[in-house]
Amino acid sequence: MKDSRSFSHKQVSIEKEFWEEILEEGISNSEELVKICKIEIDKQQIDVVSKKYPLFINPYYLSLVRRKNDAVWKQCIPNILEVEDDFGFDDPLHEDDRKFSPFPGLTHRYPDRVLMLVSNKCAMYCRFCTRKRKVGRPYMTMTREQILKGIDYIREHPEVRDVILSGGDPLLLKDDELEWILKSLREIRHIEIIRIGTRVPCTLPQRITSSLCEMLKKYHPLYINTHFNHPNEITEASRKACEMLADAGIPLGNQTVLLKGVNDNGKIMAKLMKKLLVMRVKPYYIYQADLTRGTNHFRTKVRDGMEIMGGLRGYISGMAVPHYVVDLPEGGGKVPVLPQYMQDYNKKTGEISFKNYLGESRVYIDGC
Repeated sequence: MKDSRSFSHKQVSIEKEFWEEILEEGISNSEELVKICKIEIDKQQIDVVSKKYPLFINPYYLSLVRRKNDAVWKQCIPNILEVEDDFGFDDPLHEDDRKFSPFPGLTHRYPDRVLMLVSNKCAMYCRFCTRKRKVGRPYMTMTREQILKGIDYIREHPEVRDVILSGGDPLLLKDDELEWILKSLREIRHIEIIRIGTRVPCTLPQRITSSLCEMLKKYHPLYINTHFNHPNEITEASRKACEMLADAGIPLGNQTVLLKGVNDNGKIMAKLMKKLLVMRVKPYYIYQADLTRGTNHFRTKVRDGMEIMGGLRGYISGMAVPHYVVDLPEGGGKVPVLPQYMQDYNKKTGEISFKNYLGESRVYIDGC
């Protein structure tokens, strides 16, 4: 594998489009993967999977692979189980359901916020993606006309105060393209908050340039939720990218997906959460993997997630403890899942029995 340091040293390069050069070297078929990867690969299986679910890995992210089937490998290298698996749904969250989506690219599920897709490209196509049905497919590219339609919808709905830009990855747009969207939204008086969901601080940290940060600063209050799943994804380059965004005054959150064989381990998850906090990224969510067709081999049991959460609370800083949530199928929305700490409640005495993080039972007196 290429050494990731060969990319990280140009993090603040004066070459504004260096990140695009990295993308141009990206791998999108089995032949390219075999050439660059020194690990044995089943080319035929890669071809079968990538025909249905596109393959793309930029050389920076591929350089993070340490060995075959490690945590990074599993996230980016196609697995034949993706096409052998018939469990789940193409659109598990009903994002495209007319009940929630008045037209393609915009989802209005919650009363005061909308999700707007502005790109269908990513710096790396995650094999567990909940939008496998869309990402990387040329015929599903988001056009300027579609984005304008979304902006007009938001303008016509004054109850919307919060807009989440997603994709694909919004930060794969060029600075001027992204600024046009942000400026258009900021001109709508009832929009209070803009959020960007992006994985590039993890998968292509070179995209975070000083010019991008200077542009983003103009559109506060602006929030960014990024997506790290494993401590090995945190490098000097990704740390620098997050620091630059934080220095631009942008609050950063992280949304981790619980994945079998990647991070379904309490020690790994604790290490990740602590590392995130050090680089000023607040752990926000741990998601139970969605019921997306082609991803069942990644899915854990909910009780596994509860055990991991039980192992975090009390053992690491409360600031590093995210919410563990299940995004319910058919547009049911996110629900938090917590270990059972309250054991018993006596209405007469007001005594509540709690189990603490050590598993000890303690009594608390409720009320006055």
